[in-house]
Amino acid sequence: MELKVIVIVGPTCSGKTSTGINLAQQLNSEIISADSRQIYKYLNIGTAKPTESQLRLVNHHCVDLLELTEEYNVSKFEKESLLVIEKLHKTSKIPIAVGGSGLYIRAMVDGIFDSVDTDEDFRKSILEEKNKSGNEFIYEKLKKVDTISAEKLLPQNWKRVIRALEVFHLTGEPIWKFHEQHKRESKINFLQFGLNWNRDILYQNIEKRVDAMIEQGLVNEVKSIIEQGYSKNINALNTVGYKEIIYHLEGNIPLERAIELIKRNTRRYAKRQLTWFRRDERITWFDIKDENDLEKVSEKILSLIGI
Repeated sequence: MELKVIVIVGPTCSGKTSTGINLAQQLNSEIISADSRQIYKYLNIGTAKPTESQLRLVNHHCVDLLELTEEYNVSKFEKESLLVIEKLHKTSKIPIAVGGSGLYIRAMVDGIFDSVDTDEDFRKSILEEKNKSGNEFIYEKLKKVDTISAEKLLPQNWKRVIRALEVFHLTGEPIWKFHEQHKRESKINFLQFGLNWNRDILYQNIEKRVDAMIEQGLVNEVKSIIEQGYSKNINALNTVGYKEIIYHLEGNIPLERAIELIKRNTRRYAKRQLTWFRRDERITWFDIKDENDLEKVSEKILSLIGI
């Protein structure tokens, strides 16, 4: 029997969670969250983590696993997701991966490399530059030596930017070449589907979601995290929605301005996500105009894969 995994991708606010849950219920299966922030505890509202009722409806993997200070990376996600896939296949279930973290999706589908050594002195020097001059400064350094990798990253993904610079420093080759060399042999058929909204409507969805997050208590969520003693500088909080509220809580900007920045930065993130996913010709896209279209996606997927 062919081993299948259904993968649902798309930008933030595109309906991935609801589509994944609909599919999982119809297939009596489980979901793997390919989201680099939903894996952390306490980041609930700002990451649009599945609600408690949704988590009761369908078993989710890679959600609420880590404390905010724990280190996690794409290589660990690759290993974890493949173990879950193997486990579900043994019970004759078709796993459903849902997420907007492009690198996590690629690691699960194609594999990620872990072979190039490290240079702690070089890494430290780049980190000092980042702390002095900001994320954009080291991002521009990467663009000069490895445009292709830079296009696949965001400036706030500074750890990955530093790693890409480090690989180039050590080898003289861009990091993407090592990714290509690490194509993983797999017997799994990853069936990838993307949710594509008209950009204006997607941006309206983002505006509504951010307003809803504020109403649901995002400010208090961030306050609670800080009051528990977590540093505002930990990587888990270097996330759209959290960093802007932290900036507000420090007295730097009014709440209204923080909300504006969250909306703007979320729009920019969604644009980057779409750019990333559209490069992969293996993804079958569904054009969606409204919630009625979205509700039909799961049935269309089942029809396309012959179920």
